[in-house]
Amino acid sequence: MGAEDTKDADHTGALARLATERVDARFKGLPPDADGLTVGELAAQRRNLFTGGFTTPVLALSAERLTHNLELMETYAARHGLSFAPHGKTSMAPRLFHRQIEHGAWGITLAVPHQVRVARAFGIQRIFLANELLDPAALRWIAAELAADPGFRFVCYVDSVRGVELMDAALAGAPARPLDVVVELGAGEGARTGVRTEAECAAVADAVAAVPSLRLVGVAGYEGEVPQADPERVRAWLRRLVALAADLDKAGRFADADGIMVSAGGSAWFDAVADVFVEIPELSLPVLKLLRSGAYVSHDDGRYREITPFNRVPEEGALEPAFRLWTQVVSRPSPEQAFANAGKRDAAYDLDLPVAQVVRREGAAERPATGISVTGLSDQHAWLRTTPEADLEAGDWLGLGLSHPCTSFDKWQLIPVAEADGTVVEYIRTYF
Repeated sequence: MGAEDTKDADHTGALARLATERVDARFKGLPPDADGLTVGELAAQRRNLFTGGFTTPVLALSAERLTHNLELMETYAARHGLSFAPHGKTSMAPRLFHRQIEHGAWGITLAVPHQVRVARAFGIQRIFLANELLDPAALRWIAAELAADPGFRFVCYVDSVRGVELMDAALAGAPARPLDVVVELGAGEGARTGVRTEAECAAVADAVAAVPSLRLVGVAGYEGEVPQADPERVRAWLRRLVALAADLDKAGRFADADGIMVSAGGSAWFDAVADVFVEIPELSLPVLKLLRSGAYVSHDDGRYREITPFNRVPEEGALEPAFRLWTQVVSRPSPEQAFANAGKRDAAYDLDLPVAQVVRREGAAERPATGISVTGLSDQHAWLRTTPEADLEAGDWLGLGLSHPCTSFDKWQLIPVAEADGTVVEYIRTYF
């Protein structure tokens, strides 16, 4: 067995070892009598989320909706001629990374070195780091990974001449394989990171060309930071990004690359990315049009439901919210008020409060949460306002829809994936 085969086997084994981890009190919401079982053994029991001993609060993913979202974005990217590197910071779940790759993803986008280490530990071979990487220890580790694994592709941002100098200094004496970088075009004054002008972009590209440790392979940015973003402004910025790629190519800045990468695309404007990337002219090398939307995998019942491009292009399909947080009503102090046992430790609340969706009562059918609204969260309580039409009692289970996937996943280390009838078929391990 060659070195590359050995590494592939190690990565496959790492993913398989997720099923061998023992269930214990680290993992919220799981059945107490499952302690000591492996995750694989618990999954094989196919317990029911509502009758199998799970305790509240417990976050669950819908098996059917998760699959639907994976398939929809695979189809969307293929239809529009886009490659796809979904942002892994959303879930930090290696099993979901691999499912995304199985559904056509070119690779996984990440943001910080820790996330890259997690992805590499579980065999991800193509990583796009949507940040300038200046940490010397992390750069040296990446260089060693590139040297040890010829099949590993890593790309990161550069957005300043100073950044290029720091990266080159950190990589001095590293193995000969250069680090691939893309110039990040900023979305405008007051936006986040990125080079502000095309002239500065050219200077950064020249700085990359002057050092042996880096190789310029494209341009990138994040259109979600365009000030006062609307379709016209977002498309105008995307056309700047395309023009920058063409200008740098004409100037010979990509001479040492195997292809030219042009990358953008959060979860709010990927329709604009698809439209404008069609306009990319023929360049001197093959072009990789790379979309990076990540929140699609679970979608949500709040912010992303409101801003998803599928609202503008419904003929292309629709994402489905896959999360539901189950909590129990533990106090009903008045006809107008109730309290459930999930709070800020359990539910995303940075963009929107959870939304009451359904009620389950022992011995009764699941029904809509009519007349129930969440008005606030404490650390471990949801504050509920109830109207006269709300039929709610202490002991009822209340299913909540959540907003913002990125701050939902990070509160749960092991998430059951349940089919529509409540059967739990697998568990998703996160690494935040």
